[in-house]
Amino acid sequence: MTELEPTPTATYCYAHPTRETSLRCKRCERYMCVSCSVRTPTGYVCRDCVRAHQRSFDTAEWYDYALGFITAALLSGVAAFLVTLIGGIGFFGWFLIAAGAPAAAAAIVESVRLVTRRHRSRPLFLTVAAAVVVGALPVVLFQIFTMNIFGIIFQAIYLVIAVPIVYTRLSGIQLSK
Repeated sequence: MTELEPTPTATYCYAHPTRETSLRCKRCERYMCVSCSVRTPTGYVCRDCVRAHQRSFDTAEWYDYALGFITAALLSGVAAFLVTLIGGIGFFGWFLIAAGAPAAAAAIVESVRLVTRRHRSRPLFLTVAAAVVVGALPVVLFQIFTMNIFGIIFQAIYLVIAVPIVYTRLSGIQLSK
């Protein structure tokens, strides 16, 4: 008499009940299909576990957005006004803008970090980057209404340099080690 071999039970993805799979999340042990998995150096993880892990790094509170926005907008307004003063210098002003915009961005970042107590979240970084533009907007509009071409160009240079620096320094993105 031959023994009957047990038939393996089919397992299906937690998100796609029609997809058969044998892949499991290394954190929650749920079955998942290839399209629901995220490869990590130590194994595969489901997208829900990845989101939960990323949320643990988002520490910003609701008031951090307001404090960060106000701080960045005020300091950016001051920096934009100083850019206007530098614009009257002439050719040497180009070099001052190239050196001064990163310094202004660094001052904005450190002030925002101080005010928000180094809380982090991607929406906070985007809010602060938008605040840099909003803070410079009154000075930019004044330059446009007075038709000061060099003032507009210097403001554009300031914003093109400062906004990415503010975002990358707040978020911790490193372009080189």
